[in-house]
Amino acid sequence: MPYSAFSFNKVKKDFNLTVVENQDLFSDVQGVAATDYLTMTLLEHLPLVTAINTEKARSELVIMPVMIEVRRHFKYQISVFSGSEFNVDAEKGLEGRCDFILSYSPEQYEITSPVMTIVEAKNESIKSGLGQCIATMIAAQLFNQRQGIVLDYIYGAVTTGTDWKFLKLCERTIFIDKNDYFIKEIEKILGILTMTLTPTSES
Repeated sequence: MPYSAFSFNKVKKDFNLTVVENQDLFSDVQGVAATDYLTMTLLEHLPLVTAINTEKARSELVIMPVMIEVRRHFKYQISVFSGSEFNVDAEKGLEGRCDFILSYSPEQYEITSPVMTIVEAKNESIKSGLGQCIATMIAAQLFNQRQGIVLDYIYGAVTTGTDWKFLKLCERTIFIDKNDYFIKEIEKILGILTMTLTPTSES
């Protein structure tokens, strides 16, 4: 069963999750300045995204440039995967393709641990992507554990490219940030994404 088959209610039930929705998770996160390159890219691409208005356009024209900017920030010592197979546990339904995976590893040919941040792209509805994103976060948690890495948190985001909703998984509690962030707040979005790639773990 692909990750996309998980609704919000299904993932809560199947994995016995506790959901916390009333916290401002990233109020203390400092922004990261966008490079001139990303600023110009977004300036050129956002009108196209509005006109085309498909998930593919949003992924290619907005989300991927943001992911590359995060990789650039880390001097290319993290890996970014787009549309890759992430088959972790078929019996639990944790299989299929992920829109974007960020790993704190420079290896780019294959997904390696620690997988830290999952980003799911949606055309218009953030809510419709929550279950899928959470299921992939659980898969990332399990994937890391099988590699002998236990992280305090796995992070996720559901985004239309212009609207971003961030999540945090701790054991079996999923925190959904009460705030949405918009692409005009790109420095804050970059700050949150880079923060999620600062590992705290036990191996």
